[in-house]
Parts: sequence; structure tokens; C-alpha cells
Amino acid sequence: MECEQDHMAKAIKSVISELMEGVMDKVLVRDPFIKEKHHSAKPLYAALVPDEIFKGSHFERRFVTPFGGVWEKLASVVAIETHKHCEMGSTITGTVSSESLRRIQEVLNRLEHKEKGKEKVKPDWAKELEYIQAGGGELISTSVVCDIFVDRAKTGKKYAFELKAPLPNSDQTKVSKEKLFKLLAMRPKKVDFAFYALPYNPYGKKEDYTWSFPLRWFNMQEDKSVLIGDEFWELIGGEGTYGKFIKEVNLLGKEYKDRIYKEFLGIEAPEYLDEGDLK
Repeated sequence: MECEQDHMAKAIKSVISELMEGVMDKVLVRDPFIKEKHHSAKPLYAALVPDEIFKGSHFERRFVTPFGGVWEKLASVVAIETHKHCEMGSTITGTVSSESLRRIQEVLNRLEHKEKGKEKVKPDWAKELEYIQAGGGELISTSVVCDIFVDRAKTGKKYAFELKAPLPNSDQTKVSKEKLFKLLAMRPKKVDFAFYALPYNPYGKKEDYTWSFPLRWFNMQEDKSVLIGDEFWELIGGEGTYGKFIKEVNLLGKEYKDRIYKEFLGIEAPEYLDEGDLK
């Protein structure tokens, strides 16, 4: 009988393979790069720039759209394999006190705008959340759409995740933090844990993560609400999940890079196909 990790590896491979096969079918069959059409539409470009450059951009445009939600899809199949219940784009509705809602906006505004004559406020998740949850007043119905919602069958604990690309922008991060605050301010509680998660760390170690935009809103190294790379995958999939994820992506990468060189670009693949591998 196959172990859980083998099932998980198959699930990860299935998601990526399905997306990549769709891209390959589009660029090779349904919407290929036609040199003559390119020359006719952009004669000056064709006179100055090799066709291969525009052929590459043709592929990129047809690749980016279907892969827009790939992190959520991968996280979902991993969580389902482990916990049996996971939803993407789940709407969570509850009630939040009017004062808590006001405090959420106060905290976000202080992080965004420096008060005259004062030092810039630095993010501190624990203090901010304690302050927000202490707010009273009228209970107001509030809905939050989270990227990933996991209900752990064994423990009954409910997890909400705002899942963003490894280098998110400031506006995305602000919206995510507001959502996490609202989720954890709901009374009675609707989720036990809520996290801002980056599924991959291009900087390697968490302490080395220095992308400036999310640092405006979170202490990326110390806030308990932040998960980066292996922390996220191990939480939703258990020990060893991150390694499985990295291994499967890199194996598929070699396969599809070779096919793209030969079938789409019409040239032999170079020997250094492992450049760009996830680490």
C-alpha cells in the first residue's frame, strides 16, 4: 500500500502536469506562434529583433494566466491528502465588534502613515491582535474570503490562510492583514488560527527574507502569523511535505524545459536544465 507521502507526491505532480499540458497544447496546437503573422503585424520589430525573442513572450503570456492560482491549487491538494477537508476561496462569516473594526483600521493606518513628530510604527502582531480583540461595542456581521481554509478532521481545529506569491506587493499584504485581523476578532470564533503564508522563500532562510513591501505590515521573522516556505508546507501537509514539493517541481521542470526547447523553440535543450530549480 502506498504511503501518504507517495499519494501527496502524486497529487502535487498531477496539479502541475495538468496545467503544463494545457499550456503545451495551447502553444503547440491551438495558438502557436506564427512567424509570418508576427512579421506582418510588426514588421519593424521583426526587422530589429530575432523571432525567438517574441516566440518566448508568446509562450509567457499563455503560461502566466493558467498558473495564476497554482499556489492555492497545490496547497489545496496537499491539505486534502492530509486533513481531508480544504477549500479555496472560502467565505467565512461571523460577527466582529464595532470597536474591534475601528481598531483594525487604526492599526493599519498607523503602519501605513507616519505621524508627524513621531517615529514610524513597526509591526507587532501579538500586541496589535491583543488590542483589536479587546474592543467592545455592537456586534456587526462581517464576511472574509480567505485563500485557503483547512478543517483538521483529527483535531477539529480550523485554519485560514492568506496565501501570496513569494514577493507580494504592499497593497496585497495590507488587505491580507486586515482579513486576518477580522477572522481572529470574530465572536464566537470561526477559525482557530489564521496565517499570512508565502509558499516559497527566494532568499533561502526566513531570517534572510528582506522583500520590503510585506515588511511594512508584518515582522516577517518574528510575527507568529507569518509562515514562509517549509513552515507553511509542514503545517498543512506534515513533516517531509516541503521536500516532496521541491522534488516533484524540479523533476517536472526538467521534463517540461526539455520539451519546450525541442517542441516549441525547435532547438536542442542545453545541458544546464537544472538552472532555476527550486531549493
